[in-house]
Amino acid sequence: MLKGLGGLAGLGDMAKMMKAAQDMMGKKLALDEELARTIVVGEAGAGLVKARCTANGVVTGLDIDPTILVASEKEVVEDLIVAAIKDAQAKGAARLQAEMQKMADELGIPPGTKLPF
Repeated sequence: MLKGLGGLAGLGDMAKMMKAAQDMMGKKLALDEELARTIVVGEAGAGLVKARCTANGVVTGLDIDPTILVASEKEVVEDLIVAAIKDAQAKGAARLQAEMQKMADELGIPPGTKLPF
């Protein structure tokens, strides 16, 4: 490499690290866009309530079976809605984690390394 230049010998490695960081950020941005388009569905009450979320956790819709829409069951329906949303968000978080691990593997980052994003 740059032998004989004293402290400048590591600049080639630094440039390589900067390029890898730029590549990682580009892949992270692409992943964020993909997750925003990916829809996951969470369920509660054996499918009586379904929540749709993007894989990054944004709720996009609900599907509630009309048979449970009884005034006396209002609290149960509310609980099922919350449970379905949490289920969808958990599925989205799992998808995000899997994609982040895949990206880390592709970049040669050891498992368990905390990334800056």
